[in-house]
Amino acid sequence: MNPITSFWHHFQQNNFVFLLLNEIPQEELKTHFDKLIEVLHQYNKDLNLIIKNKKNGAELIITANGNPYLFKEVELLVHHAPLIERWKITAFLQPELNIEKYENGTDKPLEYYGITLRISEMYFIPLENPNKPTDLGIKVLLKNYIVHKDNPRLREAVYIHIEHLIGEKSFANDLTFIEIDQLTAEDLEDDCTIELYYLKFFIDTLEW
Repeated sequence: MNPITSFWHHFQQNNFVFLLLNEIPQEELKTHFDKLIEVLHQYNKDLNLIIKNKKNGAELIITANGNPYLFKEVELLVHHAPLIERWKITAFLQPELNIEKYENGTDKPLEYYGITLRISEMYFIPLENPNKPTDLGIKVLLKNYIVHKDNPRLREAVYIHIEHLIGEKSFANDLTFIEIDQLTAEDLEDDCTIELYYLKFFIDTLEW
């Protein structure tokens, strides 16, 4: 059995476990999840997956962790996905379409290796490269940058937040460079400072 067939066979056999996430003991769930990742990594060790449970089913997202060199691997795997009742199979992290919770400031803080960030409290300033006008960079401004600036995982944490916000493909294809800095009172008064949750809208309105 080739690695693609093997992965989907395993997922089909065990999909009910992931549908019942909240009803299964954590240890048992971790065992099943680790096994699913192991079978995925037999196909490609650099891919990952995310499972989102919804009221009437669940979604399995296959992600390349933002690496454009692995996009074709993700597309191939999802292309061969079988139809599984109550499951939606998705290639790549998709853009967050509902930004109401960010606008209201009711989003939950996300923790990553001791770094706590809230998208509603993050801002950005567009940056240009004079030598390459079509390259878009951004400076991400954090309220608690000073607290986390020496944490080697900070850049990774910021990247993950942006990837979940604007989608994996946009993150890889539309942003050329990212800087991170402390948010100041002056930044908040500057017209160039934009709430991070508007980043996808900003990218979509640019004329490349």
